[in-house]
Amino acid sequence: MRFEVLVEVRLRPGIADPQGATIERALPALGFTGVDGVRVGKAIRFAIEAADEDEARRHTSDMVERLLSNPVIEEADIEVRATAGAGG
Repeated sequence: MRFEVLVEVRLRPGIADPQGATIERALPALGFTGVDGVRVGKAIRFAIEAADEDEARRHTSDMVERLLSNPVIEEADIEVRATAGAGG
């Protein structure tokens, strides 16, 4: 089966986020007030072939731990869904 995957990686709480801080400081100058807690992350999207959703999730989790994130300072959410027309 083919699955669409979305991995959202972000810095762990308590880790400084200079990009988020820069954006947060710039927003009022552009007329956007009342915004705080800005954190910047990355989204990684891909398709994967696997026997079932559990296998797709396991493979993706391994990729996240070994390549797509730095587990020391980042955390990741994984979303896996079968593509349209994928039988099972």
